[in-house]
Amino acid sequence: MAEETAVIANLTAQSWSLHRNYGAFFIAPSEILANAVGAARTSPSLTRVTPRRAVIDLGDKRTLDVNISARDIASDLCREINGDAGEDSFLGAFVCAGDAPTPDELADARRRLDAFYRRKVTEADREWARSHSHLFLDDLQRRAANELGLEREWNYQLHETSDCPGCGERVKPGVAVCKSCGAILDREKAQALGLWRDLPAAVATAPSAAPASAAPAQQQARPFSRNR
Repeated sequence: MAEETAVIANLTAQSWSLHRNYGAFFIAPSEILANAVGAARTSPSLTRVTPRRAVIDLGDKRTLDVNISARDIASDLCREINGDAGEDSFLGAFVCAGDAPTPDELADARRRLDAFYRRKVTEADREWARSHSHLFLDDLQRRAANELGLEREWNYQLHETSDCPGCGERVKPGVAVCKSCGAILDREKAQALGLWRDLPAAVATAPSAAPASAAPAQQQARPFSRNR
């Protein structure tokens, strides 16, 4: 007879290492896959759990072996994962009824995760309105905003910068015109924004005027003659 197993599904890109006196468990992060048309989709990770045997020390050199079912272990691990963010928190891990999550199980878990993320964003909005300080916000609130695709003033993101070839000032990627020296960094974007335009063809191709001579032409030397 096949050994009893339980399967933990994880919807998020987070991973967890959990330890018990009967073993260690690693919950893998979800995977980002591309479908046939190249669009990205998230596939939950599946962690299979097997039964374990725990040994309880009764003292006086006496021990008691306790068999723990795979489903009890999986439920205990998910309880620790989801309870890590406070009361009524849900971080996307659940025990499947079978060997893989059903569409209904996935839909329900994603609904719960979405609701939890929105609650964390609302908490961050209130705190930001009160204190306007990043010190009172946590990574989970920022992650919730990112997962929901919500832009917030408090959810600042660091961007790579590069040097402007004109003045050396640090500029963000995608900038059309350097604000320091006015150098055109992206011609097409600058034209679309009306910040720069090509010169008319007649002006662009007109020959430049010959430069004026810096000094008058030297007079031709004449032979010296002595009056007799």
